[in-house]
Amino acid sequence: MTANATISKIRNIGIVAHIDAGKTTTTERILFYTGKAYKLGEVHEGTAVMDWMMQEQERGITITSAATKCHWRDCDINIIDTPGHVDFTAEVERSLRVLDGAVVVFCAVAGVQPQSETVWRQANRYKVPRVAFVNKMDRVGASFERVVQQINERLGHRALPIVMPLGAEDKFIGHVDLITMKAHIWDEESTKKLGAEFKTETIPAEHLESAKAARDAMIEAISAYNDEILELFLEEKEVSEDLIRRTVREAAVANKIVPVLCGSAFKNKGVQDLLDSVTYYLPSPLDIPPAIAYKVEDHSEVEIKSDPEAPFAALVFKIATDPHVGKLAYLRIYSGTIESGKVVYNITREGRKERIGRLLQMHANQRQDLPRATAGDIVAAVGLKNIATGDTLACTTDHPTLEKIAFPETVISVAIEPRTQGDLARLTEVLEALMNEDPTFKAKIDADTGETLISGMGELHLEVIVDRILREFNVKASVGKPQVAYKEGITSKGKGECVYEKTIGGKNQFAHVILEVEPLERGKGFAFVNGLNNGVLPPVFVAAVEKGCQDSMNDGILAGFPLVDVQVKLVGGMHRETESNDVAFKIAAYEATKNALRNARPVLLEPYMKVEIETPEQYMGDIIGNMNSRRGKVINMEMREDIRIIDCHAPLSDMFGYSTQLRSLSQGRATFTMELLHYDEAPKAVIERILGVFGFNQSHQHMMAGDN
Repeated sequence: MTANATISKIRNIGIVAHIDAGKTTTTERILFYTGKAYKLGEVHEGTAVMDWMMQEQERGITITSAATKCHWRDCDINIIDTPGHVDFTAEVERSLRVLDGAVVVFCAVAGVQPQSETVWRQANRYKVPRVAFVNKMDRVGASFERVVQQINERLGHRALPIVMPLGAEDKFIGHVDLITMKAHIWDEESTKKLGAEFKTETIPAEHLESAKAARDAMIEAISAYNDEILELFLEEKEVSEDLIRRTVREAAVANKIVPVLCGSAFKNKGVQDLLDSVTYYLPSPLDIPPAIAYKVEDHSEVEIKSDPEAPFAALVFKIATDPHVGKLAYLRIYSGTIESGKVVYNITREGRKERIGRLLQMHANQRQDLPRATAGDIVAAVGLKNIATGDTLACTTDHPTLEKIAFPETVISVAIEPRTQGDLARLTEVLEALMNEDPTFKAKIDADTGETLISGMGELHLEVIVDRILREFNVKASVGKPQVAYKEGITSKGKGECVYEKTIGGKNQFAHVILEVEPLERGKGFAFVNGLNNGVLPPVFVAAVEKGCQDSMNDGILAGFPLVDVQVKLVGGMHRETESNDVAFKIAAYEATKNALRNARPVLLEPYMKVEIETPEQYMGDIIGNMNSRRGKVINMEMREDIRIIDCHAPLSDMFGYSTQLRSLSQGRATFTMELLHYDEAPKAVIERILGVFGFNQSHQHMMAGDN
């Protein structure tokens, strides 16, 4: 078999979903039916293979993405099981960045939920083809048709049912395969064998007409992507199974349709057909566009094709700490071949030399040594020291850098204080390891108070981190109350200047910088513009100015919070041939930026959250009233069966303790999800309260937009 033929049999997929849609249960069934696991693990029993962390087993949720490899038909399937809770959405982000396809699991009762929309947008960002699995068809209130409609309407993607369910709720027995027009039935006998076997039968007479109509609808839908099918459909001629499969695959890989299946993973129904669809309709590494990389010298784009014979290039998409082997770097290999013991270069870190001690095939927290890995593979490497998520590894120092992974900002912080001096040293070490593992976890020492602050994506995220620090790493420490991660912004243009003149070690240093700042649209981050004509300042000094401007964004001028959504434009400057250097320009740019920001009417920004509440109707009035008292706004309400869905926007600072309050208001029957929506200007009362804690004074009041 040729190298390309081998790669064509690889499927790199993620299993993604809203929390409680049955994602991990589906993954466990996949491992069982493919022979990877000898028994079924259950999430509710804490025995799921892929949820191996102590915190995952105790809480019954997936926290970290776990990787494994299994075999189905003639394909090798690399699977990453991702978290469903929004606090751990970064795990989904980095997984989708390196995967070629995804299985999106939906609950047949709840349908498209908030985190379903989040992961769908993430998959759209990376143009990841997907198949949908409507799970929990055996539950009361299950509706396959409703979920299909929601995928079309809410997610804006053409859903293509390739099966038709046979029954629903307690009468769900299987489905009709609309391509073969055969019924797949899981009866009592198959249930005894854990669903490993099912009956393939002719379609029951009472379902035949519905199945024919569903097949016609499927063929009509895919006729838009194949002229031969269109012609056959118009002439009312039979379309072959092979032509249907080929067309569905082409349209799915091109992200024009999403094939939709159904089943009940917990009841062992429908998972084998899902596996078939993964091999049929999701792409191999050869089917997806080449990866984008950037030349080191000029940042121009180049394409990296999935070719085992090409120079080696891989992206580090995850760092983990293993108690047995130390630091594990998870790699997606985009081109070339690598062997254990070989030297590679970290292009992201100025071509630093690293040696791959061992290559490992991971199965959750278990490992299998590999002699080599090639293009298309997802593996773990041991022995890499100075490495972080998003780094590019290559066989030469001048290889282009692969596109990095973008992660959301942290929104919540807590103070953590070690009990003893020994615990302080240990805590510093542990925090560094955890930041390496999780790019959405931050730790820093407050310059004013000396306390250590840790920041994350939400209360649950920090709860898990703190629990790991105390129990897994055995650090004795006290933990404070959660605090909101505020930011600062500006509301107008401002100009700043700095002339830096200093004598250090008998040598004069000089730099003159003039800058203008202006606000950017929310969510745009930071931008630098060189407004000088060529030759006014050497390129090395311009680069130093940009670095100084970036550094100035780390601490704002009101209360030291990071600045966001600011453009800095270099409009003037001078240098002296013998006295100027890049350090002087960096310092001058930092001070000039601060001066400009003071003139740009700075403002405090607070995080606003998107909150979705599911509640029985009788509690709706109390819940809305409580949300209003938390400065929340109800955006939309709808009915799903006998449940009210309330969409709200609310400031994070007023949402602490909400889960306890909601349980109290609804007798434990209401649930909610919450994710970051955007940062927005805080009301004056909140500003005065918050900035008072951080030394807010009269001079700050005059700078702020709200006082003019």
